[in-house]
Amino acid sequence: MKISTRGRYALRLMIDLAQNKEQGNISLKDVAKRQEISIKYLEQIATPLIRAGLIKSVRGAQGGYSLTRDINKYTAKDILVAVEGPIACVACLETEPNQCPRYSECLTLPFYKGLNKVITDYLESYTLEDLADLHGYQIEYII
Repeated sequence: MKISTRGRYALRLMIDLAQNKEQGNISLKDVAKRQEISIKYLEQIATPLIRAGLIKSVRGAQGGYSLTRDINKYTAKDILVAVEGPIACVACLETEPNQCPRYSECLTLPFYKGLNKVITDYLESYTLEDLADLHGYQIEYII
């Protein structure tokens, strides 16, 4: 699994909204400036986040973007799935039930299911609050 630029920028957008939530609705122009990401790209990223109910948009003079829930109620997985789609290390694990014609006889499937579980558990172990608080800290993960 490789997280695309879109996924990485979605996390940065959400962290920025979390760190600046006291300001109310936040313009993408301000986020773009702080994060050094183009406004056009942020608009493309915001759309699936809105569709997933993770952020909301308000038009007008006091408009902008804001989170829809407390920052400890989002996981990194929620955000990445909204913009990247299903988290799966192999294509056959993207759908339920598994559509692979070799599903019942695949010798590597238990390995990939285990790997997927480790990835999913890790992504679910970090909330947006955790990510917003990690600024300046080195993350070390030991299995």
